[in-house]
Amino acid sequence: MRLRLLLSLACLSGLTQPALAASATPSPRTPVLTPLVTARYPHDRAAFTEGLQYLGGGVVLESTGVVGESGVRRTDLKTGRVQASVSTPLAQAFGEGATVLGGIAYHLTWQEGVAFAFDATTLREMGRYRYTGEGWGLTTDGKQLIMSNGSATLVWRDPKTFAVRRSITVTDQGQPVRNLNELEYVQGSVYANVWLTDRIARIDPATGKVTAWINVANLTREASATATRTGKPLTFDDVPNGIAFIPERGTLLLTGKRWPTLFEVKIPGLKIEPGVTGQAATRR
Repeated sequence: MRLRLLLSLACLSGLTQPALAASATPSPRTPVLTPLVTARYPHDRAAFTEGLQYLGGGVVLESTGVVGESGVRRTDLKTGRVQASVSTPLAQAFGEGATVLGGIAYHLTWQEGVAFAFDATTLREMGRYRYTGEGWGLTTDGKQLIMSNGSATLVWRDPKTFAVRRSITVTDQGQPVRNLNELEYVQGSVYANVWLTDRIARIDPATGKVTAWINVANLTREASATATRTGKPLTFDDVPNGIAFIPERGTLLLTGKRWPTLFEVKIPGLKIEPGVTGQAATRR
């Protein structure tokens, strides 16, 4: 997730990319689901996507990383046009995941241990919170914030204080699933991108067990081919990242870092939620 610097550090410590991703290899006993693409939308090639959430009314909240390029934005789904944006308030920070709860957009930083709160409509800063360790992905179950830190652990936090309320270890067939990244809570499950893989884990938040894997390799190949045709091929760190639920259609939005396309897909098991749009779906 962290660009070349972190991968270099991992290599120095004796870890290679296959070793980092090894824990994400699904067991044959864990179902593997293939997304069906129903629509494609333009995505900003400069956006190093860290967080994604559908707000309703055709508006998407997205957070981006890279020092000097990090921030939070509201974009039009169909056109990809940025309606409003704010830079991550710490200039030296690498921005991370974001989610909206109660009209507040929360935004993590990678190593600074600071989360920012913005008005979800105007993106005006409203507060800051401190936390220990790294920040990667962020979502909400409608009551609390759920955060990843690059390990196999998910942490539930109080949205008013950022205090830790509980945590779980995510496992597949008893083995920890590390490098959990962007998150989305949908209909009682947590969906998580696993860094440096083409897999999304569907997780039972009560037990931490992976109940299914979503294979997005076809999306990665298509995004890569499209990027190559434009003369700007994807690099090794332009990996899948970004999951958002559209309740009125029962679909997911999936993309990746600097991908040219935002895909809308159907996933087995997801249901349409009539009369529910955007943020309200997180309360299910």
